[in-house]
Amino acid sequence: MANSPHVLVVDDEPLMCRSLQLLLEQEGYRVSTAGSAGDALELLAATPCDLFLVDIGMPLMGGMELLAEITLRVPQAPVIMMTGNVSVDSALNALKNGAYDYIKKPFESEDLVKSIKNALDHQRLKIENHLIQKRLEASEKCYRFMVQNSPDMIYTLDRQMRFIFVNDAFERLLGYGRRTLAGKDFMKIVHPADRERARWLFSDRRSGERVAAGIEIRFLTAADADHFLECEVKHTLTQLTQENFLELPSYEDCSDVAGTYGVARDISYRKQLECQLRHAQKMEAIGTLAGGIAHDFNNILMGIQGYASLALMSLDDSHPSYEKVINIEEHVQSGAELTRQLLGFARGGQIDVTVIDPVGLIAKCAAMFGRTKKEMTIYTRFQEGTWPVAADPGQLKQVMINLFVNAWQSMPGGGDLILKTTNAKVTREHHASLPLKPGDYVKITVSDTGSGIDQRIRHRIFEPFFTTKERGRGTGLGLASAYGIVKNHGGIIQVFSKEGIGTTFVIYLPATHTPPAEDAAAPARDLVHGRETVLIVDDEDPVIEVTRQMLGLMGYNVLTARSGAEAIEVFTRHRRNIDLLILDMIMPDMDGGTTFDHIKQIDADVKVLLSSGYSLRGEAEKILGRGCRGFLQKPFSMEQISKKIREVLG
Repeated sequence: MANSPHVLVVDDEPLMCRSLQLLLEQEGYRVSTAGSAGDALELLAATPCDLFLVDIGMPLMGGMELLAEITLRVPQAPVIMMTGNVSVDSALNALKNGAYDYIKKPFESEDLVKSIKNALDHQRLKIENHLIQKRLEASEKCYRFMVQNSPDMIYTLDRQMRFIFVNDAFERLLGYGRRTLAGKDFMKIVHPADRERARWLFSDRRSGERVAAGIEIRFLTAADADHFLECEVKHTLTQLTQENFLELPSYEDCSDVAGTYGVARDISYRKQLECQLRHAQKMEAIGTLAGGIAHDFNNILMGIQGYASLALMSLDDSHPSYEKVINIEEHVQSGAELTRQLLGFARGGQIDVTVIDPVGLIAKCAAMFGRTKKEMTIYTRFQEGTWPVAADPGQLKQVMINLFVNAWQSMPGGGDLILKTTNAKVTREHHASLPLKPGDYVKITVSDTGSGIDQRIRHRIFEPFFTTKERGRGTGLGLASAYGIVKNHGGIIQVFSKEGIGTTFVIYLPATHTPPAEDAAAPARDLVHGRETVLIVDDEDPVIEVTRQMLGLMGYNVLTARSGAEAIEVFTRHRRNIDLLILDMIMPDMDGGTTFDHIKQIDADVKVLLSSGYSLRGEAEKILGRGCRGFLQKPFSMEQISKKIREVLG
């Protein structure tokens, strides 16, 4: 009974009140009674009621006046009027003023119970409908909020591909307002090259055939007809039923199509990342190829350099061939410089890392370059307190000079070169635009006021051998080596350019808070002799032969091996006599690292000098970390190998 509807009976006849109370309580209702309108209002103020049975004819305040008060105070509660002298006018007046029903005395109990049940059912339906309406309003509000604030462009097209609805994303992304697009042809904002594909998407859906989840279409912006947004577009059909609800049609029956729903997602940033990934993968592949070429070329140069050094040993400066041999050595050094650039691009170049002041290095390079290119004005804007960096000074100078040359060539009539340094802190939030580990970096900016770089070739400028110069006027390795050197130092290099305005290169290098190192004194260049026994291990016969002859002239006893397995065999036989191994790092079957580990097991104190056409970094560093005594990069001269051997042997 506690949850049963509460009925208030209002009648000035006590007997009527009592009989109705008994009747309704038997039907399961909670019932209260009042003998006057005043008593009813007092009871209503204290106890909520779900339904009222009110006699029209009561003294002082009649039933119609009480009906007005009840409607005012409890508008949702139904009121059934009772009267013994009913007329059509009084009944209509009661219904007009808010009564749910009226019933004439005397009445059958079944009629009264039925009327009460109908009234309460009607009340319940009204409440449910009200709740449903509120939920629909909330749902529509939520839907509108989500649609209008969606990062995707959402729209509806009619049968003729005209816009019926667009959300606010169109204005945010493309610059088109709702009124601008209302009734406008969908194709007007589609890039001309993509319109055939867009028509296919529209017609294919309407023909009932299934299509891919989405296709890529470029949308033109309102501000600039040459600028577009790359989007992934999805369409689905809608049809209007008799109940005015939009629902998805079946693919088999599309005869009643009313329009097309569309969603377009901006994928420009995703496409940019995909392009960056492809570029990085291509540069990695080219770098691997360039590194292999440089390694093999260094072995060839090693033979030329070695025999040139041997020839000079038997010539004095008055000999007619002396200058020719010197020229051969100079050309070898030019070739070695070329391979260093290739290895730098391939992230395999030799790096002699020291802590340096980037401002001082850049300023020296700029001063030297500016003395020869007076038609160019150089401005420097270095941040005070620019952090030091751990870098190879020679390679960093090479990067700067390559960028300066690139700027000078873009300004044949003269112009400005602006150099800046700033300290930069990179966080995880920067990773999308700066693919770097979080930490402290020095940002180096090299800007020019030259002709700029054509957008069509901008993505290729860091490729080795790519150049816009005439044949024979450049190698195309300058920017490629700069790219490789910066990457090799754990940094990145970016380019921003606009034709007719100029170009800006931005370099990020990891900063260090260690003070810069002092400049070391230049080493002596005397040839050092010895009498120890040296085992040369290399798979290249020319390298073995020329190295054997160089060491022989310096007084060393020389043994040779052409593979890792042969080296182990020779070392096992002569271990008591061998003072030093010169070990090539890259060999077939058994590489230098594996050979070193095997020989180390035979003699833990063995002295090994690692030699390679590759660099000190990478695998060579690992071998040195396992006990190898030094590193010698090919091609090397007699002076270089003599000093390195004495460093190891002491």
